Amino acid sequence: MDGDHGRQASTSPPASPGSPVIVDAAIAAVVAVLLAGGTLIPGSPNGPAQVGVVGYLLLVGGAAALVARRSAPVTALVVSAACMLAYALRVQPEIAPAFPVMVTVYSAAAGGRRVWAASVSAAYLGGVLLSDLSDLGTRTPREVVERVGLLVGWFVAANVAGVVSRQRRAYLRQAEQRAVEAERTREEVARRRAGEERLRIARELHDSLTHSISIIKVQAGVAVHLARKRGEDVPAALLAIQDASADAMRELREPGPDDAPGIARADRIGELVERARSAGVPATLAVTGTPRALPPEVDLAAYRIVQEALTNVARHAGNASASVHVRYLADTLVVRVEDDGGGLPGGTPRHGVTPRQGVTPRQGAGVASETATAVRPEAVRAGVGLTGMRERVSALGGRLQTGPGPDGGFTIQAELPVPVGEGAA
Repeated sequence: MDGDHGRQASTSPPASPGSPVIVDAAIAAVVAVLLAGGTLIPGSPNGPAQVGVVGYLLLVGGAAALVARRSAPVTALVVSAACMLAYALRVQPEIAPAFPVMVTVYSAAAGGRRVWAASVSAAYLGGVLLSDLSDLGTRTPREVVERVGLLVGWFVAANVAGVVSRQRRAYLRQAEQRAVEAERTREEVARRRAGEERLRIARELHDSLTHSISIIKVQAGVAVHLARKRGEDVPAALLAIQDASADAMRELREPGPDDAPGIARADRIGELVERARSAGVPATLAVTGTPRALPPEVDLAAYRIVQEALTNVARHAGNASASVHVRYLADTLVVRVEDDGGGLPGGTPRHGVTPRQGVTPRQGAGVASETATAVRPEAVRAGVGLTGMRERVSALGGRLQTGPGPDGGFTIQAELPVPVGEGAA
């Protein structure tokens, strides 16, 4: 749509070499020199005597309008057309003085001022035609038709070229925007698909675990019932299996922390310690600071870290004891689990020893782990449990430290940030 040229920007950044303003100024100077110089060529139909001072001023003014053809296309178009039309009516020129007008017509059409470009083109051509008709004494009708027809073709071409240039630039901008949008949506789609795949795996794992643990719970319950029915002592390990499977089933069936804000898992870390004791791991719990409500994600992460750490102690640390320390700071929850055993999480031995083949790392509180061959340092790797802990802590913006303790054993310490004033919702 055409707009008022008075609303165009009146200020612009300083011109630098090679900028459009410098280029347009150079073009205007060259056009002015060519138009003025053409009148000085011997044999020119319009010499200096016919052009006069006013004629040269009109030529220079029409050419100078090219400087503003980008920043103010309508103003440049009107000024150039007025100067060149006045020049045509004054000295009956040839076709060359129409060149500045055609350039500004192109610029106006390319800038979206199609109505202005078409209107000024028609006005200029009409003025030239009237000027030629008034001078039929020196021109034949054929010469007038040929001259005006040639100008009409050039002006139509200038208008069409301007519109095509504008559409091409718009197409390129849209192509760039589509490319940027495609890049952005590709990343979003990749993240969404990764999330959907994780959700699918989690659902399948949930169903599989629920089925397997329910069978374990039923079988353990039957074994406990039969032992009591026969008047036999129920093994502590069997009772621990029954309790652990019942707790696992309860956790698998209850909603997540966001859906069940009333479930404070950090308060149940003591239950994890008691369960480890029943499985034969001498474990202690120390809580320092002032316990308070935690954000659901921090609460769940602390519980899972202690749960996984105690599980690793029971599975891989041999005849070891464990200590759990939960410390509440102003903006951080620190969870530290230490043991004095000899194995690394994931079954890899600690301190260069490995359990004897055929003997499990832990067969009760009174069975010591037996050792034999040494293990090279490059064979020591963190298991999946530590990877899961690290992912939980990283997702919350915290820090996880794992490794052998100064006096042997293994230490896991997680520092979980707790926003001040934020608690479990």
